[in-house]
Amino acid sequence: MERLCQSCGMPMSSDELLGTNADGSLNKDYCTYCFQEGEFTQDFTMDEMILHCVEFLDEFNKGLEKPITREEAIALMKDAFPTFKRWKK
Repeated sequence: MERLCQSCGMPMSSDELLGTNADGSLNKDYCTYCFQEGEFTQDFTMDEMILHCVEFLDEFNKGLEKPITREEAIALMKDAFPTFKRWKK
């Protein structure tokens, strides 16, 4: 099963996409865009992260037989994000 970033939900299919811990080691929970040198790269709320991620919808939809709409993407993220390590209460 493919690892998903526990902050933004991006699939992390290779080690190049993994974030880094303070000691420089790879962090298997978060992607390089969300987590570098042991810290989150952006101080977002969960809702701000969803709005940030939906900006990449065209990239996500590439190659999909039936692309999803902005509204569908937001609904999916609002459902999934609360289960991610960063956003769990």
